Amino acid sequence: MFKRLKETILEIIQQADLILLGLCCAASVFGIAMIYSATRYNNDNRKIIVQTAALLIGIVVYFGISMIDLEMLIKRWKWIAAFDVLFILLLKTPFGVSDDTGNTAWLKFPFLPVSIGPAEVVKITFIILLAWQLQWLREEKRDLRSFSAAFYVGGHTLGIAGLYFVISGDMGNALMFLLIFVVMSFVAGFALRWFALLFGASGAVIGGIIAFDLVPDSKKYMLNRFIVLFDHSYDVQHTGWQQTRSLLTIGGGGFWGQGYLHGTQSQAGVGSVPARHTDLIFAVIGEELGFVGATLSILLLVAIIIRVLVVGWRAAQPFHTYVCVGIASMVMFQMIINIGMCLFIMPVIGLTLPFFSYGGSSVVTLFAAMGFVSGIKKRTVVRRRPGRPLGSNAVY
Repeated sequence: MFKRLKETILEIIQQADLILLGLCCAASVFGIAMIYSATRYNNDNRKIIVQTAALLIGIVVYFGISMIDLEMLIKRWKWIAAFDVLFILLLKTPFGVSDDTGNTAWLKFPFLPVSIGPAEVVKITFIILLAWQLQWLREEKRDLRSFSAAFYVGGHTLGIAGLYFVISGDMGNALMFLLIFVVMSFVAGFALRWFALLFGASGAVIGGIIAFDLVPDSKKYMLNRFIVLFDHSYDVQHTGWQQTRSLLTIGGGGFWGQGYLHGTQSQAGVGSVPARHTDLIFAVIGEELGFVGATLSILLLVAIIIRVLVVGWRAAQPFHTYVCVGIASMVMFQMIINIGMCLFIMPVIGLTLPFFSYGGSSVVTLFAAMGFVSGIKKRTVVRRRPGRPLGSNAVY
């Protein structure tokens, strides 16, 4: 019995994408080291324990998810869609937790030691459902350029993004749904006119809201976060405080950095660098490890994105390709927005740096997403036949 179990475990490990797993683990360990540095000033070891436990759980989840066949899972698409809606609606129950800005974007269950962000989970199931929609439209409608195709996929995206934003008030993750949709539908072959219409309509709506001062007082801070990008002196003590401190911290690192655990701002007390273990972890990397460390962190994330895209490019069918593209775009946009936020060129919208920032549920769900990619790689290899080109069923 133990021999069979050992053989099964070894088979699971051997069939998984160990390169992708290694890159994810390297980024996570890097992140844990920087979280330790960022929280050392108050002797808070709990975050290190939580993040390390999340990494270990994430590895197990990675192997477990890689065993799931997406074709079998997607047959229960109605249940997945219902789960997305109900999981978001849980934010309106007593389990929903509000942050300092009034956004209700976290769930706190009494039987779990950490909070869960529904958006982290729903983004993955959303990508799977959207990928299946795109393949279905390609096969059944045979025309991704039609209005009906744009209506189906656009309606799905706006429905989830709109519901999440109305319920939670979290603009960052609501925006992520839209960005993921744009990349996936573009790769699938949607007509450019639909993207032009989307961006044009969005610009007109946002412009109208600003021009006619329709932003409610409770949400004025969102508008201010965009204004401060063009005028760094605007409301420095409030709206621009985080990014001003972040830019100062990164600037102090120079090329080689001030040394691990020796950052002037990173090791200072409360009030020096806000959210240094979450939203502004990149600032700590920049100060203590300098340009070299910051570049290494970016290269690790870029390597993960490239690996996911390579698996998608080799996939045996468009459905798998679209899933990989969606997951890669999710990591890519979070990286770009978070780093841009730390460099004061993008607004603060609450998106953390994947694998690096503190957040147990975030790490576990990221490893789960990568587990789906690993499973796609495994099944691409298993289903190959002699003389059959790899990925011959996919359109690239």
